[in-house]
This record gives sequence, C-alpha cells and structure tokens, in this order.
Amino acid sequence: MNILYCGDVGIARGVLISILSILKHNPEPISFFVMTIDGAKASKDADPRVKEVRPFPEKSAIFLDDLVKKTNSKNSFTLIDATNIFLKNLPTKNMGSYFTPCSMLRLYLDQVPVLQDLDRILYLDYDVVCRANLTDFYHTDLDGIEAAGVLDIYGRHFYHYHGLFNDDYMNSGVMLFNIAECKKTKMFKNAIKLCQKRWMMLADQAALNKSITHRRLMPRKYNEQGERPRTDTVLHHFSNNFKFWPYFRVQKVKPYDIARVHSVLKIHEYDDIYDEYEKLKSSL
Repeated sequence: MNILYCGDVGIARGVLISILSILKHNPEPISFFVMTIDGAKASKDADPRVKEVRPFPEKSAIFLDDLVKKTNSKNSFTLIDATNIFLKNLPTKNMGSYFTPCSMLRLYLDQVPVLQDLDRILYLDYDVVCRANLTDFYHTDLDGIEAAGVLDIYGRHFYHYHGLFNDDYMNSGVMLFNIAECKKTKMFKNAIKLCQKRWMMLADQAALNKSITHRRLMPRKYNEQGERPRTDTVLHHFSNNFKFWPYFRVQKVKPYDIARVHSVLKIHEYDDIYDEYEKLKSSL
C-alpha cells in the first residue's frame, strides 16, 4: 500500500496521528511518502511565497521511518524534496491562495521518480484519521480510472462538470490515484496548466476535478467530512465545517487539537491513539 502526504513543517503533528491510526488498522506493508518544499533552496528572485516555506523536517522523517518499521519491518517512510520540480513549473495564478504552496504539491507527483512508477497511491490530507482497514478502498478497481474519491459535502452542491444535476465534484483530501492512467491522460499536467492560467477557489481541488476525465465515486465512509464520524466511517477527515447557530462561522478543529476534539466535537474514540501520540510528539 502506498500513502502520500504533502506539506511543510506544520503538518508533522497531523501526519503522526494519521500514521498511528493507519498502523492500528492496517497490518499489511505500507510505504508512506511526504512531498515537501524547502524555501531556503529557492533562488533570490523566486516567488516570495515559496521562499517562506519551511520544509517537513528531515529529523521527523527519520523518526517516522523508524516508527513505522517497528510495526512492520517492510514499512517505510520517505521524505521527498520537490522544491526543484515545483519551482520549474509554478501554479502562478494561485500562489496567493489561503493555503500554502505545498497544498498543490500532489499535482506534481507524477514527476517524482520514486512515485511515478507506482501503480497507485492514496493521497491523504494531514488531518485524516483512519478508523478501519483500508484494503477494500485501496484495491478498488481503477481500470480506465484516473482517480477515486468521495463527493465534497459542500462543493457538490455548487460545482458540476458533467451536467447541472450530476454530482461529480470530489473532495481532494482523500484521493486514490491510478498513476499510469493519470500519465496517459496527462491529468496532472492539465491540472497544473489550469493553475497557471486562472485563479480558482480551492485551486488544487478545483484543478483536479476539472482535469479528471474518468473518476470513480466512492461511498461517504471513505472520506467523512462531517464533524463526527459515522458508524461505518473508514476515514474521518477533520475538514472545516460551516456552523449556523447561534451565528454563522467556520468551525476548524484539527485532530491534534486534542482538547477541542474532546470539548467541541465530543469525540473520545481516538484517545488510545492520542495517548501514543503524546508519548511520541516530542521526537518530531
């Protein structure tokens, strides 16, 4: 099983919790990857938003590689410095988005030698927690399919690419990519071109949805975006949620905000993972 995260130094805590939850429910060998950017390696005339990025720490990567191998000696954790790949082909129109430039790194995964020859890879946001075995999802049939994912709980009502009443707008926080098919259709390259030509809300997610020709929609349980998991939830995505009472606001609770997971979401089922996380987090 191949699992990919993308981000800078700020995702380390979330990645640790996500990995601990995956290891708990998935005993088979897993290759974990993190793509990152090192702003210090950018030239003086590079985009300032890239130069500000602090990479995912090498120290954390070494620690996580040792950690996953303790569960299964065939597991691995690989840190990928994608700075040069990213700088050569910047998503110029969307560099000033709400998210860091690292949010668009998954669009470049087919250019990374260690990734481009894999048959498939499961991309996860750093705020996704696993609640059950991933085997059925990971091995779903992708023949002729570029990506499999779950509808976005909000965007599905506003964005439609194959007819006004056809729900097809996927949330990009959990996406299973058929790398060979993506290379065949140039899906990732087309997504990058879109990010270079026009500004888009949630650029990486919009670009992927616009560029995917053949998608497989999966049940909600594989990317539960609501604030609480359901009984059958396999992957719980701690995404932002809109709250309307007693006033409109965006509720943001991340899995490593343990006190708020307990007090705001009233979730305690991850406490065994949190106990292990508390013992390990200082090593990141």
